[in-house]
Amino acid sequence: MAKKTKRRKEIKRKLLHKYRLVILNESTFEEKISFKLSRLNVFVTGTLAAIGLIAFTTLLIAFTPLREYIPGYSSTALKRQATELTYKTDSLVTVLNYTNRYIDNIRKVLSGDIENNKMNRDSIFEPFKLDPSQIDLNPIREDSVLRAQVALEDKYNLFERSSFDGSILLYAPLIGNLSQGFNPDEKHYAVDIVAATDSPVKAVANGRVIFSEWSAATGYVIIIEHKDGLLSVYKHNGSLTKEQGDIVHTGEVIATVGNTGELTTGPHLHFELWKNGSPVNPLNYVDFN
Repeated sequence: MAKKTKRRKEIKRKLLHKYRLVILNESTFEEKISFKLSRLNVFVTGTLAAIGLIAFTTLLIAFTPLREYIPGYSSTALKRQATELTYKTDSLVTVLNYTNRYIDNIRKVLSGDIENNKMNRDSIFEPFKLDPSQIDLNPIREDSVLRAQVALEDKYNLFERSSFDGSILLYAPLIGNLSQGFNPDEKHYAVDIVAATDSPVKAVANGRVIFSEWSAATGYVIIIEHKDGLLSVYKHNGSLTKEQGDIVHTGEVIATVGNTGELTTGPHLHFELWKNGSPVNPLNYVDFN
């Protein structure tokens, strides 16, 4: 018992024994700083410093972006994105369930497979059925007027005809004065219409553009293929608004008047019509006035 008491006193003495820590100038041995320490003070101070350092490091990692650089920690942006995707997935699943339920109900209605046979497909449309004997099928005045308007429009529609003949009047590609007419003897298979530069050139009928390019002799050229072997050709244009393969409609702008090409004599449109590989006189089908 006496030995234990003596040992305790010895440990206590060592822990509380004062030491002096002195910092001297190496050259002059002048005392700069001195501390009175004991082993207990050093132990307590070191322990508190270690705990503080651990706590500071933990807070720094937990509440700053530095944690993303430590293996095992995930990015905040990735977490946010994963959360958003989870919500979206849940919403899509809900919408998909509603859609499947709706499609299943539509299938049952169309097949007449209604639960408990309370109703069938015919019963759904029963209130909307009409009795033909009670319907007046005589055309009203508005219907007659509309029919007359459609008939007038179809008069100039090339695609509504079964064949192409001289009795059909095509849409004028350009309104202007003729400077030169159709003359096969001089190999001039076209009519030249004089107009101001940049005036719009329009398609004579519905068709498909089969050529839309530049040529040295005739400048910007566009060729449209119509029904029944008819081709319309527009030369010396200033610019083209349609490309090869485009579908055009009657009266749609396809080019502008220009003065391009080596054979031009001024701003005008050189317009040709070809039927089954042979040129025809455009004046027989187009009124340029």
